[in-house]
Amino acid sequence: MIDLHTHCLFSDGALVPAEHLRRVAVLGYSAVAITDHADSSSLDFIIPRLVAAAAALNPHSPTRLIAGIELTHVPPALFAELTAQARQLGARIVVGHGETVVEPVAPGTNRAAIEAGVDILAHPGLLSREDAELAARKGVFLELSGRKGHSLTNGHVAALARAVGARLVINADAHEPGDFLTAARAEMVGRGAGLSVEEYATVRRNMEELTQGR
Repeated sequence: MIDLHTHCLFSDGALVPAEHLRRVAVLGYSAVAITDHADSSSLDFIIPRLVAAAAALNPHSPTRLIAGIELTHVPPALFAELTAQARQLGARIVVGHGETVVEPVAPGTNRAAIEAGVDILAHPGLLSREDAELAARKGVFLELSGRKGHSLTNGHVAALARAVGARLVINADAHEPGDFLTAARAEMVGRGAGLSVEEYATVRRNMEELTQGR
């Protein structure tokens, strides 16, 4: 199991990084990214702490912790600047908080995040075909979400990704212990979104590829 979109107490999650990592280790994860919510006010607070946590904890854990960030509700015009800043600060995975149907995310956020070159566009809601095509061209992964509410449009995202050749990942968007996906639940998210067994296997390979060298 790999999950590349989770949250600890550096934003609105429940756990310190050490407990977060230990809990997914018990579930058999090979890697997990902590990608706390951030904007221009908090990037320089969160990312160095996650980098430090990964350096301290990884030698002692069977699960690799990857320091990341989720750019959340930032104005579309700031995405490119903040994505570059996040990488300079050491974020190994940059997630863009997409236009989920359950939050008032600014229109144009999906396109701005893709153009900025985030690694993953999270819960992109009613993503347009044009933006899905751009994600396919730029190598931005589209997320199928295991989180309540955000998951409402998983079927739309999966069908659109299939149509345009965009690549998918499945993440929990976990904020507390009960949110972490087991292998069986992750497969249920994918199959429930309409993925075939073969397509779900491709998603797993996508996630393994995303962790390479991170």
